[in-house]
Amino acid sequence: MIETGKYYGLNNLEDITLNATYSAICGYTQHDLETVFRAHLQGADMNKVSQWYNGYNFLGESVYNPFDILLFIRNDFVFNNYWFATGTPTFLIKLIQKHNYYIPSLENLRVSNALIDSFDIENIKLEPILFQAGYLTIREVDQAGAITMYQLAFPNLETKYAFNDCVLGYLTGQTAERAAFQTEIYSILQTGNLNALEKTLTALFASIPYNNYVNNTISSYEGYFASVIYAYLASLGLDITAEDVTSKGRIDLTVKLEGKTYILEFKVDQPGSAMDQLMEKNYQEKYLSKNNSIYLIGIDFSSTEKNITTFAWKRMTVKF
Repeated sequence: MIETGKYYGLNNLEDITLNATYSAICGYTQHDLETVFRAHLQGADMNKVSQWYNGYNFLGESVYNPFDILLFIRNDFVFNNYWFATGTPTFLIKLIQKHNYYIPSLENLRVSNALIDSFDIENIKLEPILFQAGYLTIREVDQAGAITMYQLAFPNLETKYAFNDCVLGYLTGQTAERAAFQTEIYSILQTGNLNALEKTLTALFASIPYNNYVNNTISSYEGYFASVIYAYLASLGLDITAEDVTSKGRIDLTVKLEGKTYILEFKVDQPGSAMDQLMEKNYQEKYLSKNNSIYLIGIDFSSTEKNITTFAWKRMTVKF
C-alpha cells in the first residue's frame, strides 16, 4: 500500500505450508481427477497415473502435481517427467557434492520441524531445500515430546526416477552408456542372473571416466559406491528400501521385484566382509514370511581400484 509517499511492505504473514486446512490448495486431489478430469482421463491407467504423479503430502490429503496432469492429458497419456524437465536441480547437485551426501538416505529421511522450516542462506541444508523445492514430501509425522519429526521421501515415480537419474550423471560422469546399464540391470534383476549382475556392475564402475574422480572428492568417501548403485536402482523406479531396519541391524539396500527380494550389503576396503555380515546378521529373516526368492548379495569395493573386489551371493527359496 502506498500512502503520502510512504511504502508499507507485507507483514504479519502466516506460513500455511504445513497447515492441513490448506493441504490441497496447490494440487489436484483424487476427487478432482475422478470428477473434474474424468472425461479427459478416459482410458488412462489411473493406478499408474497415481504412481507417477500423486503423493505430495502437506499434512492433509495427498495431491497430484497439476503441471504433470495437464501435460499428461495434452500428450495423449504418455508418461514422462513433465515437471522435472522444467529445470535441472544444479544447485542441489552442488550441495550434494559439497557435503559428500549419502544418496540412499534420501529414501527415508527424518527431520525436525525446525529443520524443515529453515532457510538459512548462510548455512543452507539439503533436506529443507529438497522439501521446499518439491523433490521430497512428507510421508509420516511423529511426535517426540515437544519435537515434531517428519519422515520425508520421494512423492512419486517421476521425482524418484528423474532426480536419481540426474544424480547419476554427477556421480559417474556417464552419459550415453547410462541408459544401456539401466536397461541391463533391470533385465538381470527380473531373471535373477546374479553372475551377469557382477559383470555388469564391474563394467559400470570401470566405465566411470578418470576425470570424474580427479575433478571432485565424492569418490573418496565410503558411501560413494553404495550411492552409485542406489541411484541406478532408484532411477529404474524399483521398490527400494535404503537402510532397511531389522532386529539385527540395518540392511544397506533391499530391492523387491516380481517375487524376488534382493538384500545388498556394501563394504569398502574390507574384502569378503559384506557377505560375512549378511550371514552373521541373518537379515533374510525379515522376509521369510514372503512367498518369494531371497537373494543375499555382498559387494566389497576397493577405494584405490575404484571397483568391485568381491561379489558374493546366495539364493534362498522360501516355500509354504
